[in-house]
Parts: sequence; C-alpha cells; structure tokens
Amino acid sequence: MQLIDDASRELLLANGRNRDQDHAPVIKVFNPTGGQTWLLSELDPTDNDTLFGLCDLGMGSPELGYVSLSELVDLSTMLLIPLERDLRFRSAAPMSVYARFASVAGRIIEIGRTPNMYPEG
Repeated sequence: MQLIDDASRELLLANGRNRDQDHAPVIKVFNPTGGQTWLLSELDPTDNDTLFGLCDLGMGSPELGYVSLSELVDLSTMLLIPLERDLRFRSAAPMSVYARFASVAGRIIEIGRTPNMYPEG
C-alpha cells in the first residue's frame, strides 16, 4: 500500500501552499508493530518530499515538525511489517488541537468531534 494516495497528496500539496493556516491532518501513518505515528497535514510543493505534521516516535513526547516522505518510505521498507496509512482516519479538528491532546497524553490520540472535547489553552 502506498503511504500517500493521489487524492491525499493533492490535499497535502494544497495545504503546503497555504502554510499560514492551522490545517487539519490529512492522513495518519503508523507503525503497526511499534509506537510510531504521524498525523500529516502538509507537503512542501517545492520539493514534494517535506511533510509537516504531528510526529510521535513513541517516546512520550509527540511534537509538531517536519519529516521526509522518502525517509518514511525507506523506514517502511526496512520493517518486517511496513508502515501503514490508517484508511479509517478522519480528522476531527485542526492540527493544533491534536497537538494539545498529544502533549497532555504523551502520545497521539483519537479525539471526538464535539466542541467540549477541545482542551483549553
């Protein structure tokens, strides 16, 4: 399975052209045998490789930042069970909300769609 399908790539690129907004995550990529998860919202249109999102390497401190698509693909090929795209993932909020929840929980978590689910701050 491709980590990024064509439709998601177009959304990521569109978000990458408007970097000054708090975009919702477009895709969720995860390691099915480890604790790593990436919520990705933007793809840099100048290099088609630099992704922006919430990165959780499974060490208790997820953070917003950049990751290389080619490095994710390389990592995936080295794993016994490759990285997967969560086909059921649907964003419920902007990236900043996911980041706040992850900061409190120490990992990326699924969040609800009701306004009272958003933490203050």
